[in-house]
Amino acid sequence: MRTTLIVVAALLVSGCSTTGTPGRAGGVEEEWVGPAPVFVALETTRGDIVVRLEPANAPITVTNFLGYLDAGSYDGSIFHRVVPGFVIQGGGYDAAFNLLPEGDPIADEWPTGIPNHRGTIAMARETDPDTATRQFYINVADNDQLDTARETTGNAGYAVFGRVVDGMQVVDLIRDGAREDREDLDLKNVPVDPVVITRARRLKPEEAAGY
Repeated sequence: MRTTLIVVAALLVSGCSTTGTPGRAGGVEEEWVGPAPVFVALETTRGDIVVRLEPANAPITVTNFLGYLDAGSYDGSIFHRVVPGFVIQGGGYDAAFNLLPEGDPIADEWPTGIPNHRGTIAMARETDPDTATRQFYINVADNDQLDTARETTGNAGYAVFGRVVDGMQVVDLIRDGAREDREDLDLKNVPVDPVVITRARRLKPEEAAGY
C-alpha cells in the first residue's frame, strides 16, 4: 500500500529556550521549554485552521509532519473520516479517494506530555505503535482513552504534537457535516460533501505573532 516518498526534513533547531502558553483550544497555563513552536495553517474548503506544533514535545512527529507539509503533499488532501464526539481525520487521501504517497513510518513518541484533548492534533496509525506516516487527526472531544496503553492499541497511546489555536469553529463545522459509509471504499463516516485541504503552509513570523 505504501509507495516511496522521500521526505527531506532537517531536524528542528534545538537548544533555544522559549516559554509561552497553550493555544486558544487549551485552557491550562503551561510552560514550554525547548525548540520554538511552529505555526501552520490548514486552508480548507470550510475555512482556515491554525495549528501550533510543539517540537519540544514531539520532535520526530513534528519534523515528519512538516516534511509532508513543506513538500506540498497535504495540498489537495481531504478529511476522509469524521466521528462526532471523537475526531476528524485526514491527510491520507485525495479528493478522488486515492491513497497519497507515504514515507517511512515513524516512531510513536507517546507520551508527549500533551493529552488527547479537544483541539489537539495527533498522528493516526495502525495497531502497531510505530506505523504513523502522514495521516493525522484533530480531537473534537477530550479522548483520554487515546492516552492509555491498551492491548488493542499496541500497548501504547497516540502521539499528540500540537493544538489548534484558531479555527475550532471550522473543526466543528467539519464535525457536524453530513456523513455516509462508503462500502465501495471500505470507509466509514465519510463526509458527504468533501472537505479538502486546499493548501497547508507554515505561517510567516508576522502572521504567527498574534498566537
